[in-house]
Amino acid sequence: MRSSENVFHLAIPCKELEETVDFYVNKLDCQLARKYADRATFNFFGDQLVCHLAPEKIDLNPEIYPRHFGITFKYKSDFDYLFSLVEQRQIQFFQKLMVRFAGKPEEHMTFFLKDPSNNLLEFKYYLNSEMMY
Repeated sequence: MRSSENVFHLAIPCKELEETVDFYVNKLDCQLARKYADRATFNFFGDQLVCHLAPEKIDLNPEIYPRHFGITFKYKSDFDYLFSLVEQRQIQFFQKLMVRFAGKPEEHMTFFLKDPSNNLLEFKYYLNSEMMY
């Protein structure tokens, strides 16, 4: 089991570091942990996200399934805050806010963003917190 002292790590490709840093730091308020000539590492909502410079690995036609990543918020206030931030900063949605599995125990609110390298990010909130996993 994960303890609060550990973090999840994800490495993804990016096509250009400066626009990647701009997106994650200035748009999503992630903290830049370090940056090298070939990668940038972020505190992505408490977990480690490493964007490796690999323009040849960019998905030119991204689709939500099967590959995406993101955050499942425990508190609706955190989900609402990020959603309002996205709207205020006019970040383009890949998929607008919607409710999935309405009326079922796994009902949740979700929206998708696309970073400058076509990586898809999902942010969601389950009405029943027991359904987070």
